[in-house]
Amino acid sequence: MLRTNLLLAAAILPLAVCAYTVESPGGVTVVTTSVTSDGRPVYSVTHKGKTVIENAPLGLSTDIGDFTKGLRETGGESKDLRYSYSQDKVKRSFIDVSARRATVSYGGPDGRRMDVEWHVADNDVAFRYHLPKQQGKASAVVSAEATGFSFPEGTKVYMTHQSDPMIGWKRTKPSYEEYYIVDAPLGTPSQYGRGFTFPALFKTPDGIWTLLTETDVDGYYCASHLSDYDGKAYTIAYPMDEENNGNGKSAPGIAIPGKTPWRTLSFGDTPAPVVETTIMYDLVEPRYRVGRYARPGKGTWSWILWQDGSINYDDQVRFIDLAHELGYDNVLIDCYWDTNIGEERMKELIGYARSKGVKPILWFSSSGSWNDIEQSPVNRMDRPIVRKKTMRWLRDNGVDAIKVDFFGGDKQETMRLYEDILSDAADYGIDVIFHGCTMPRGWERMYPNYVGSEAVLASENMIFSQEFCDKEALHATLHPFIRNAGGIMEYGGTFLNKRMNKGNDGGNVRRTTDAFQLALAVLFQNPVQNFALAPNNLSDAPSEAIAFMKEVPTTWNDTRYIDGIPGKYAVVARRHGSDWYVAGVSNLDKPVKLDLDLSELSDAGAVATLISDGGADEVTRANITLKNPAKTQVMLRPASGFVIKTHSK
Repeated sequence: MLRTNLLLAAAILPLAVCAYTVESPGGVTVVTTSVTSDGRPVYSVTHKGKTVIENAPLGLSTDIGDFTKGLRETGGESKDLRYSYSQDKVKRSFIDVSARRATVSYGGPDGRRMDVEWHVADNDVAFRYHLPKQQGKASAVVSAEATGFSFPEGTKVYMTHQSDPMIGWKRTKPSYEEYYIVDAPLGTPSQYGRGFTFPALFKTPDGIWTLLTETDVDGYYCASHLSDYDGKAYTIAYPMDEENNGNGKSAPGIAIPGKTPWRTLSFGDTPAPVVETTIMYDLVEPRYRVGRYARPGKGTWSWILWQDGSINYDDQVRFIDLAHELGYDNVLIDCYWDTNIGEERMKELIGYARSKGVKPILWFSSSGSWNDIEQSPVNRMDRPIVRKKTMRWLRDNGVDAIKVDFFGGDKQETMRLYEDILSDAADYGIDVIFHGCTMPRGWERMYPNYVGSEAVLASENMIFSQEFCDKEALHATLHPFIRNAGGIMEYGGTFLNKRMNKGNDGGNVRRTTDAFQLALAVLFQNPVQNFALAPNNLSDAPSEAIAFMKEVPTTWNDTRYIDGIPGKYAVVARRHGSDWYVAGVSNLDKPVKLDLDLSELSDAGAVATLISDGGADEVTRANITLKNPAKTQVMLRPASGFVIKTHSK
């Protein structure tokens, strides 16, 4: 419902001169919008009667007017919204949406006009700004936002830092590859003083888990992040001027009438609505049609363990043969293929792969002009003429997927580059993975040939850092609730090497068990998975582990939160066809016996398969009977994991 409510304004917003409320279809989530006595738009959100956001600011600062103060609410309208859609790349293949959609209008005495559109569902809230045509203006530059998120005192935060620009290896940051703060007090400062990236997770003192992110970001706007806490709220921050080596502006330009991306909040009194949310896809539409559906699949990847030196013809043949042996769809051929193998011999290698039923994915740098990357091919993806020539070569030689790396930031011009690469690739029947990149923001549905983004401190850091190996279990118990909850995640995990080098006899030490690694293949969701397996694993890894990695799917029809606490342990169930895969991993310092409620997944008396470590550094497979699915007991050991496979009801 949407109504003027002066009594509510007096009770909740003492400075408000007017207020509207929007209730979700089930009445459990309520958004209240109002204007303070000095004309500043604010909003509040409650879920099941508990405060999530209180008196947070709204508004835009632009070159055609200030839409943050001196305003009044001039009216509103609302409607019930119900629709369904299908998706083949995300947590659920068929999605029903039920929400209340409302538009609240604001005006100033000088003719300024702004609308805020709200989407309010039982476990999700989203909003965006509309600037109507006004005062003869047809364009605007949005210099800043007042948009804030004011959580109650005592809220705990789980967030990853926004990096300084143009730092790190070859000056490639920011790339969404920083460590997390976990269960930290509200207001904990960021490492660089630049704020925090999306998605961000919060737990209020009343026990409401809230995931905050944004969606529907394309070449018509920039991507955003969160500022540091200012004592009252986190606010929307635009890209830093120094990103992209200073190229391009931080402030987005829009046509009028125009709109911003959606900012979304997903919440529940358990983490289930956070893990399961599809709000980032519910609010977007496909941008174009493609001649074929994006191709999911599993693949091998020499670079992750064997590094740059493996990009030669003979080693790539070994990984093509490994993919063939495992029954995998892809082989990812990483940097330097153009110089180490050469385009002419690559045609021969691609032909060999396809004769084995394996399709190559080829690596590219996004450019050479905004960082110091030397890995080639460079300067093939940043301009349309050479990009289309490259796409034609790929298509003509049997390559239908690429991985593009080392982007420069979140400015509007970079969002345009992502979109241009995807659009041109679609014209040539090519799927695209991004690496060293921004967080996806609804792209799984917006761009039909988009199949993954890294945007996380991912598996390659197992090779680079023993500290990362030591923290692997911590990160794995965060991603289902934060990064992977907000979008597909091209992590490149599941190592069966004990040591992080080519010979499995040196380098960093993996701290987690093989059963933990198998669970990651289910826990981390991306339609294209290039696993960190190597040819030696066919003989030195447990046979049960290899058997599981041959069978595990990469696409899912449903996803359910089963149990877990971010940073401690995570248990998530995913369904492929009629089979449920229930995966759990632990960052606890002692064994714990979990009572898992699987009653919604499988019938009592069903026979399931339990894959675990058996209490030792091994992989065991055993049949278990779900005598009481509501209380299925599993022992979860430190740095270990398990997978239960069962048929659905």
